[in-house]
Amino acid sequence: MDFFRPHKTVPHTPWTAASRWDLSPLRVFILLGGLFIFGIGDALLIQGNIGNAPWSVFAQGLSHRLDITMGWSTFGISALVLLAWIPLREKPGFGTISNILVIAIAIQIGVTYIPVQHNYFLGIIYSLVGVAAVGIASSLYITCGLGPGPRDGLMTAIHHRSGVRVGRVRLAIESTVVLFGALLGGNVGLGTLIFAACIGQSVAISLGVVSRLTAK
Repeated sequence: MDFFRPHKTVPHTPWTAASRWDLSPLRVFILLGGLFIFGIGDALLIQGNIGNAPWSVFAQGLSHRLDITMGWSTFGISALVLLAWIPLREKPGFGTISNILVIAIAIQIGVTYIPVQHNYFLGIIYSLVGVAAVGIASSLYITCGLGPGPRDGLMTAIHHRSGVRVGRVRLAIESTVVLFGALLGGNVGLGTLIFAACIGQSVAISLGVVSRLTAK
């Protein structure tokens, strides 16, 4: 069980970049693969039909109101969040731009081809598998070191500028997007709570596995 012990920091791996634009074939492959898995994990929560991840609650609500797909809605929100980096003087990396494109595409593929569940038990299974997938995906793309996604970058930038703890900043941001998403008609439910309660541990365990697999 030590193999699955959570890791509290981001490990240095053979594919970790020296800078946000330090590209190599292996690094880009791992980054894009991780982001694609992330989007599919998010789509599993959506198609589980018992409550989306916080940002997908907002994206789904917006997609209903604007009559656009989940992919376009996710892309648009990510692009707008990236614009919020400008006054915070945060700089994007290759991973940041890739995050905007790949996750939106993967979510759209997921919601197109993964069947919607109407069985509540299967919805819970979808949600748990989705959280696990997002945790694994996060451990892959974070360890590439090519820059945070728009949402994570916004969170850490506000933390650095305000001094407010990261956990509190994340809670404030995600509570706000869930509220607005719910008002717009996004799906909030048990799946949302499962994601909120389990995603931190899922990422930590996945980072621990990556650390042990790459340890010399």
